[in-house]
Amino acid sequence: MIRARLLGLAAVLALLAVGLGVGPASAAGTATVSVLHAVPGVTVDVYANGQKLLSNFTPGTLTDPMSVPAGSYDIAIFPAGSNPSNTQPAAEAKGVSVPAGANATLVANLDAQSKPALNAFVNDGSAVPAGKARVTVRHVAAAPAVDVRANGTPVLTGLTNPAEKTLVVAAGTVKADVVLAGTSTVAIGPADLSLAEGTTTAVYAWGSQSAGYKLAVQKLSGMSSAPSGVPAGSGGLVDDGLPAPVLGLSLAGLLIAGAAGLRLAGRRG
Repeated sequence: MIRARLLGLAAVLALLAVGLGVGPASAAGTATVSVLHAVPGVTVDVYANGQKLLSNFTPGTLTDPMSVPAGSYDIAIFPAGSNPSNTQPAAEAKGVSVPAGANATLVANLDAQSKPALNAFVNDGSAVPAGKARVTVRHVAAAPAVDVRANGTPVLTGLTNPAEKTLVVAAGTVKADVVLAGTSTVAIGPADLSLAEGTTTAVYAWGSQSAGYKLAVQKLSGMSSAPSGVPAGSGGLVDDGLPAPVLGLSLAGLLIAGAAGLRLAGRRG
């Protein structure tokens, strides 16, 4: 199971690798990428084109957005602490393509049956009406369908892995939690979400029953009027407490060669 999860991480980490200083075999143009590691129990070291990029890349890590050269990359990942000179990689992805113009949040996660999956999500950078904020909830946990409640009232219902749903609400602070669909059984939260005017907040429900369920939060700003470029942000994670603001991105399209037959799905709510 660990090897299967490492294989699932290989393709998503390929995009992360580009932004950390390893020159591609060929490059023209740029892409904007951020990565959420949402596979519980797997810590890895990451190499790209033979150079070590990340040590002890742990579950729950959400990278900052990166502007990266488009091109082709050879990625190898090893169990954390391994010596690549005498250790076979746990997974490899050769010739991984990073296309110019891509702008995405990539998530390595578990599907509803606890199998490794890879997903690419569009972040909406379009304008938000005055006094309003946009909220997108993405289900990337090993769990059945869920409802999302704001101040105890269901606002998004029947959300399944790996779907997303979006709504526009009045700016302000809401107490949000995630419950099993059609019930009051709380799976995650409650957590206070600060929804500033002219922002988009993307909330990820991730994890598993055995490892615990958590929230990751992305916050995009600059949508009070039509943005002139990619919204900026920062990275962070929350669990049952107060979420930290994280990153900003938007996406026109994404296509990447994956490893081990795992699918890469671009979804927009």
